[in-house]
Amino acid sequence: MKDRLARIRLLALDVDGVLTDGKLWYGPDGELWKAFHVRDGLGIRLLHERGVEVAIVSARSSDALLRRLQDLRVRHIHVGREDKWAALQETMLALGFVASEVAFVGDDVLDLGVMREVGLAIAVADAHAKVLAAADWVTTLGGGNGAVREVADAILAERP
Repeated sequence: MKDRLARIRLLALDVDGVLTDGKLWYGPDGELWKAFHVRDGLGIRLLHERGVEVAIVSARSSDALLRRLQDLRVRHIHVGREDKWAALQETMLALGFVASEVAFVGDDVLDLGVMREVGLAIAVADAHAKVLAAADWVTTLGGGNGAVREVADAILAERP
């Protein structure tokens, strides 16, 4: 696992169930609210500082998500894309990365296509059973509860 983590140059993340706990909160006027863990955000910033790119690949989009990604200065954003592998390939091509240099964190069956292709497939602890079975690594923390920081710390621990 250490060798695979050391090769990672791009961490791609699903959103609902990974950066959030998967719950969707609707306000009285229909606005969508999401909660993001501050430690996950710091993990993303630490990756940026150490030269690891971060991409978001999600079938959904929301104003709350876009605001959070702006705050974190995430540059590679693919939202509203059900074919997550095709979306991620666009970023890989733009950056000149190959699949073995990419880790992806997912939680549900829409993530399986990407997980089969990347160098390191990661599931959050509370992921769907099919995703857990397909993962190379399962975090100890659940989605929206610091799992992304756990992954970031592991990648950074193996960087020179």
